[in-house]
Amino acid sequence: MAIKVDFRSDTVTKPTAEMQAAMMSAKIGDDVFGEDETVNELERKLAGMFNMEAGLFCPSGTMTNQIAIKCFTQPMDEVICDQTSHVYRYEGGGIAYHSMASVRLLYGERGILTPELIEPEINESNIHYPNSSLVVLENTVNKGGGIAYTLDQIEPIHTLCNIKGLKLHLDGARIFNALIATGDHAKDYGKYFDGISVCLSKGLGAPVGSVLLGSAATIKKARKIRKAFGGGMRQAGFLAAAGIYALDHHVSRLSTDHQHAAALADALNKVNYVSSVMPVQTNIVLFNVAAGFRAEDVVHLLSEKGIACIATSLNTIRMVTHLDVSSEMVDMAIDKIMHMQPITHK
Repeated sequence: MAIKVDFRSDTVTKPTAEMQAAMMSAKIGDDVFGEDETVNELERKLAGMFNMEAGLFCPSGTMTNQIAIKCFTQPMDEVICDQTSHVYRYEGGGIAYHSMASVRLLYGERGILTPELIEPEINESNIHYPNSSLVVLENTVNKGGGIAYTLDQIEPIHTLCNIKGLKLHLDGARIFNALIATGDHAKDYGKYFDGISVCLSKGLGAPVGSVLLGSAATIKKARKIRKAFGGGMRQAGFLAAAGIYALDHHVSRLSTDHQHAAALADALNKVNYVSSVMPVQTNIVLFNVAAGFRAEDVVHLLSEKGIACIATSLNTIRMVTHLDVSSEMVDMAIDKIMHMQPITHK
């Protein structure tokens, strides 16, 4: 059966007709020379939204994260992050490859770190130890089922980093989902982070791109690193225009995605082949299959019914709601979920 609704990720969205029109009318130039007006506008716009000095448009969130880590570390330094972090698990070993830094993994509740977890893992000055130089947070936490940090949770981590002389970077892959869920304001983030990576190609529905935010000095350094990474995109205004359109039109609607995810979670909690559903706060639904069932079998059966999702472990399945998922699609998916009968395995 052809896929009728795609819950694999919020990266699968297609540009809307209006976004495509904005892309085609973009003013462009050579961004490596700093001459693409639309790229410059996007960078200024996001920097202003988050109360930071400057921004750098890149092809992906992986690149913005890895550039930030390279900006904020030296070889033989150590990066502190949660063991579920995207920068550790899903960026191809980039911390070791690009920055020659080690990683100190913490075990936060659903990936959420606290000062109490971080402080004991900051190394003292000792020739035997790597230099603790950077803490990375992720908001929302992908492997934590889309749970969001609040600014009240971030502020004491920032204070600790200041006292201990560490930089603080935010992998804000789904930062606007977090802002919608918590009611916090983007402009308040700038005073807490040395770097923020803002993804445009997930919930906001742009086809490509992420922007690294930081001080003017950080972004100057980051621009050279981007060049060395091969991230100079020349006439990138077509892509930047999609990001601008998304920021202007697709942020407030994220609450709809959160409502859709909550409805899916409610249905999954009622079927016998699901043992537990992680509490839903934003647009990610993580659930475990019950004993006797296999995640891969449930995923396959759902795909036969036109519903695409992914198994993230032997027992866990992920669904992500997004711009291209309508209320009618969610209702259809819920009907299939409620009436599906997977085969048990003894």
